[in-house]
Amino acid sequence: MATSQHSITQRWFFLVLSLWGIAVLIAGYCGFFTKIDLIWIALLVVTGMTIPVAVYYSNADFHAYVRSLDLKYLTLFHLWRIPAGLWFLYCGQNLLPERFVANAGYGDITVGLLVPVVLLLRFRGKYAMFHLFSILDFAIAVGTGLTFNLLQVPLMENIATFPTVMIPLFGVCVTGALSIMTLDRLLKGSAYTEAIGNN
Repeated sequence: MATSQHSITQRWFFLVLSLWGIAVLIAGYCGFFTKIDLIWIALLVVTGMTIPVAVYYSNADFHAYVRSLDLKYLTLFHLWRIPAGLWFLYCGQNLLPERFVANAGYGDITVGLLVPVVLLLRFRGKYAMFHLFSILDFAIAVGTGLTFNLLQVPLMENIATFPTVMIPLFGVCVTGALSIMTLDRLLKGSAYTEAIGNN
């Protein structure tokens, strides 16, 4: 029964994720986000992280599904941050603020490169340590971006251009939400036992 419910929840999860990604892709490609104030980009990012986390804490089926996911896959997911970081460094050539590029670009690349290292390590709590470091780095990068958006720092408007806008309005939202859920999973109950079992 639990496996069947997980299968249904998984289908809904990937359907919503796909529709979300497609919506951001189409709106970004059509230049919609370049026509709205930067404060709305910041609010969309916060909302995009908050809603999945709220569903995680309020919906028992989704909560159970996330807890059933292999920690290896939740860690491998962060590999996407390497190309995202490289893109930010590329955008650092007079397209985005230098401080934001440094915080977001180098941080994402570092976290992404740590993924294979963590998977090869054999010690208790390795996943908890990785995801804690990941979310701290993530908070610095996102915090810098949101602050620059709210202050309307010059060049920050380029974050709303395509394809760059896919990172904050899709990648950042999904990563932030999953990171919070994963940490909650690891730091509650039999977290360490669960982590060892997924080595």
